[in-house]
Amino acid sequence: MAFGAQELRVLRRALALALNPSPASAQEAQDCLQLAESLDEAMREAARHRTFLLADLARYRAALPGTAAGYLALLDEALGAGHRPGADDLAALGALRGNPAAAALLARCHPALPAARTRLHAVPGGRQPDKDPARKPAPKPSPRPAPAAPATPKRPVPTPGEVFPRRKPAPPAPPAPDSRHHLAAG
Repeated sequence: MAFGAQELRVLRRALALALNPSPASAQEAQDCLQLAESLDEAMREAARHRTFLLADLARYRAALPGTAAGYLALLDEALGAGHRPGADDLAALGALRGNPAAAALLARCHPALPAARTRLHAVPGGRQPDKDPARKPAPKPSPRPAPAAPATPKRPVPTPGEVFPRRKPAPPAPPAPDSRHHLAAG
């Protein structure tokens, strides 16, 4: 999301008011409300875009291996939009790993998974952890193996060319006999 110069000015003023409360003018309050509405609309639009993108991704994944090129392009776009690959995506990429683009996306997806499990640490001055030696730290979850690809391969989805074959043009009709062009034998 990018901000224009006017939006940045309003955002900077709103942050300054949040950090150092002071009376705000009616115009500043109105500017902040307009910026908040614009941000809300941008967030709703991004959510709608993500919903459509993930629905397309699921359709392409269901039609694999015939749609590998389209699926890989959509998955790349979805990852760029913040999508975290699920078990279905990882299984599909594993099945397509012979494709260089799929192998690159698979390598890109694996580092993204442990990042989702990292713990956030409190800022200084927050609640201090208990130092009770009787309490044991919670055991760390063991990493789950990636799900295996289905044992029975799915029937590939036919391409439009297979469903609607091209019609061959009809051969041209032979020219009608014309009396002026007949050659006389003899």
